[in-house]
Amino acid sequence: MKRTTTKIQTNNPIDAIAKDRVVRQTVARESHLMFFHLYFSHYVKYPIAEFQKDIFRITEDTSNKLACIVAFRGSAKSTIVTLSYSLWAILGIQQKKFVVIICQTQAQARQHMMNIRRELENNKLLKSDMGPFQEETGGEWAMSSLVFTNTNARIMVVSVEQSIRGTRHFEHRPDLLILDDVEDMNSCKTMEGRNKTFDWFTREVIPLGDIGTRTIIVGNLLHDDSLMMRLRGKIEAKELRGLYKWYPLVDEDGHCLWPGKFETEEKIEELRQSVANELAWQQEYLLTIISDATRVVFPEWIQYYDEIPKVDRYTYPIIATGVDLAISQKQTADYTAMVSAVVHGYGEELRIFILPNSINERLTFPGIIKTIEQLHTRFKMTHRHVMYIENVQAQDYLVQRLKEKGLPVEGVNPGGNDKRTRIAFTSEAIRSGIIKFSRKGSELLIAQLAGFGLERHDDLADAFTTMVNKIIETRPPRSKIRPFMGGKSVFGDVMNMKF
Repeated sequence: MKRTTTKIQTNNPIDAIAKDRVVRQTVARESHLMFFHLYFSHYVKYPIAEFQKDIFRITEDTSNKLACIVAFRGSAKSTIVTLSYSLWAILGIQQKKFVVIICQTQAQARQHMMNIRRELENNKLLKSDMGPFQEETGGEWAMSSLVFTNTNARIMVVSVEQSIRGTRHFEHRPDLLILDDVEDMNSCKTMEGRNKTFDWFTREVIPLGDIGTRTIIVGNLLHDDSLMMRLRGKIEAKELRGLYKWYPLVDEDGHCLWPGKFETEEKIEELRQSVANELAWQQEYLLTIISDATRVVFPEWIQYYDEIPKVDRYTYPIIATGVDLAISQKQTADYTAMVSAVVHGYGEELRIFILPNSINERLTFPGIIKTIEQLHTRFKMTHRHVMYIENVQAQDYLVQRLKEKGLPVEGVNPGGNDKRTRIAFTSEAIRSGIIKFSRKGSELLIAQLAGFGLERHDDLADAFTTMVNKIIETRPPRSKIRPFMGGKSVFGDVMNMKF
């Protein structure tokens, strides 16, 4: 009887490679990605993301002498670059002789050295295939250095405050520099601090190397004038040869960059709620450069109304609408926004009650005109109604078109002020309670005002400032038009209208 044998098939090529020591060593030396999966598989908890593969490719591509990698907290950037790449650069095909890792503090430097040492001492497969390794036993840098006797190479981990000018390993100057979170909020807070960091990088770090030395910087965005941003600017201006990569958890199109870990929007929201601080979420995970100084309107300033109070007819109430135009229906486009308010009084007696359910939609040009006509038809039943639209570019054409239709539209010139300044002009009126918001139906507008610089869209905030700043400018003038007095309230039923 003929004997048959059954071959065990495996769908994972890494498992097959891992069983053959010679193949394993060869593959690991050629590919950083394979090196990581073979010897650092205990760090792999979720399917690898495309952006992480991109980081591996950056480490493998020696044509990139300078690479700046900005990635969200928990992205594994330090594990891939500072831990794994520092070892593979020595043990793999690149055959680096002197790797210097620089951190912001000595505590961080000690932690990184501990992580590397732990792998070299306890990772049996790595030790068997790539060893032996030993610590440096004497000299000034004994506690922060590791020597690889089989390749005559060295890893040194230091902090920003330590002087490393002229450092060598035998005849070798550093041929790989890894900077991991070398900035913090304090060092970025002042121009003096930012200049100091940049001068340190250009005068002390870069001169450490030689022709062919690679410099890889990993970190976050802490300021729009930080070291990372200065290098980005020089790279984009072609003043510096290098690569800049930016990996937020959720990109500008709303796509999660690590779907293997965050399979659903609920998972992302769960993480967001665990952070608890919106500023930290925006900065650490979405890589938005922010600070407390960025805020123009603070959430605690917002005052609400449940019902618009009855007023004397001589306060001449009107309804005003601010319009911010965006003619596109693409998913990434801005929204057309229309914010309306009941306004009465003038001078010190001015009061502005923001109506709920503002318009915030992607509309075509005909759709914008139709929506404005519908708003006017509803509001003119109870009030004198006026609309304010910025008369710039396509919006100027809209102003003229609406005037031709007999609608009460006024073009507003922003006067060259940027968005932040225009919101700032309204901030005192918000803080003092001149402006009050409907308790329900104003949530998105308030989020854009209080989160200016954080929120992806600010169209409602733009429409709000167009309307409010014009009203404050006029305060408004005494109207000679007799207000509509029918019904139980001078305001009619505007609170219950659906727009």
